[in-house]
Amino acid sequence: MRLRLVPQNTKWDFFSRPLLWLGISTALMIAALVSFSLQGLNLGIDFTGGTTIRTESAQPVVVAEYREALTPLQLGDVSIVEVDDLSFTADQNVTIIKFQAQAGEEAVSADLIRQVQAQLQTVVPDISFVAVESVGPEVSGELITKAVLAVTLAIAAVLIYIWLRFEWQFALGAVAALVHDVVLTIGVFSELQIKFDLAIIAALLTIVGYSLNDTVVVFDRVRENLRKYKKMELKEVLNISINETLSRTVMTSVTTLLALISLYVLGGDVIRGFVFAMIWGVIVGTYSSVFIASAVLLKLGVKRDWSKPDNTSGNQFSNVDA
Repeated sequence: MRLRLVPQNTKWDFFSRPLLWLGISTALMIAALVSFSLQGLNLGIDFTGGTTIRTESAQPVVVAEYREALTPLQLGDVSIVEVDDLSFTADQNVTIIKFQAQAGEEAVSADLIRQVQAQLQTVVPDISFVAVESVGPEVSGELITKAVLAVTLAIAAVLIYIWLRFEWQFALGAVAALVHDVVLTIGVFSELQIKFDLAIIAALLTIVGYSLNDTVVVFDRVRENLRKYKKMELKEVLNISINETLSRTVMTSVTTLLALISLYVLGGDVIRGFVFAMIWGVIVGTYSSVFIASAVLLKLGVKRDWSKPDNTSGNQFSNVDA
């Protein structure tokens, strides 16, 4: 017997109150922007500047002991990660220690590095510092600019692709859904003050890809049904298309969430922020693919008779199947 998370041949009406879903999403986006304006983001070392130290020792790494040894130095935000590699020998235990830039200092001082090493030697006498790197304010500012540019270019590329693949109305619907997902993700990080670093930027780009994949599946079925039901109202065509793809959408989201939740629970602190962003992104991405992208398409309208040329809508790529 096949597992079904959604009943077969559903006929649910997703557009009985289209303005309600758009209104809820708009309110949440405004709340996210207000939180971002008032609180900002809890930026990690990647964006605020700081120091990274790579250590080696023969003694096994105990992160709690490392952290306890560094507490008296009051370094602020400290990240301690054990590095595991198949090329390492049994007595080669490597860690990456990161701490934020200290107040009033452009770069870490040699004296502070000696203090850090002395504190760690109280718990790991044979510890050695293999490499010490500092990220200054200028570099961290450049990373912020590149991160914003990366997300913006990704959304712009989606706009162009959907425009060529379908119609401009589909493109605006897809981009509205992506902007919705990105804004809400940034908003929840601002509201909860979860550390925001380069890993979260990677998560945002992954969310854009995931949400787009869901949206394209729905839009592709919409286009097929627009050809099939040429006299049917657009609202009904959208409802049929979403119902026909709903099982695939839900199954994909649930299986992805199962893997992500396992990583969140068992993966440790190192990837927890990234995984949290992905979990949230899958949820809002699935929601936006069904309710936001399609609702925008319903409001904008779309070309109905695909058998005739239309100089005011679409382009030469509209009928190309991927």
